[in-house]
Amino acid sequence: MSDDKRVVWELVRAHGRTFAEEAGIPLKDTPQPLYRLLVLSLLLSARIRGSIALDTARALYEAGLRDPRRMADADWQERVDALGRGGYRRYDERTATQLGDGAELLTERWGGDLRRLRKEADGDVAELRRLLQEFPGMGPAGADIFLREAQRVWPEVAPYLDGKALSGAQRLGLPKAPDRLADLAGNTEPAVLAAALVRAAVDKEVAEDSLRRAA
Repeated sequence: MSDDKRVVWELVRAHGRTFAEEAGIPLKDTPQPLYRLLVLSLLLSARIRGSIALDTARALYEAGLRDPRRMADADWQERVDALGRGGYRRYDERTATQLGDGAELLTERWGGDLRRLRKEADGDVAELRRLLQEFPGMGPAGADIFLREAQRVWPEVAPYLDGKALSGAQRLGLPKAPDRLADLAGNTEPAVLAAALVRAAVDKEVAEDSLRRAA
């Protein structure tokens, strides 16, 4: 096994858990899980600790705000309160508005089903990324988070290794070419590889641990 393969193997073995899994989202190509992933991506894209975003995604689900209809029907204060219970207080008021407006957009334009957005993109990943950014609060970072995770159920997206994932590869001394990284990962799902690389990018200890294990 090459040194690079060993590093990837150790990284994935110890840190290869998708963010959807960590948030308790059993990702499937069905409307509710995809919507929950959209919400999670919006939350994770803010300048806030990832653990708070994950807690908040769970809090929204526990409050019953788990599909666009329920999100849109909830009043603004209900959304603010759920965000606050997750610890998302710095951005709670703005995000409560964005979630409501985004749920209405998804319902009105795509019938509450992100698979229709996928169909509109017609296999064009750049177009898919652009369409995702039409949701209030979803900038390039949020769209990248969604696509990194969604490639698990939308195979035409894979391998989706964005700038954040590639910065993790750089920190580990790995190649920065997505196809090369996918080759090094072997049978590892691209979504799992992407999540592990992102963890290495945002947490120096993850990178150091993986390199130490591979030595």
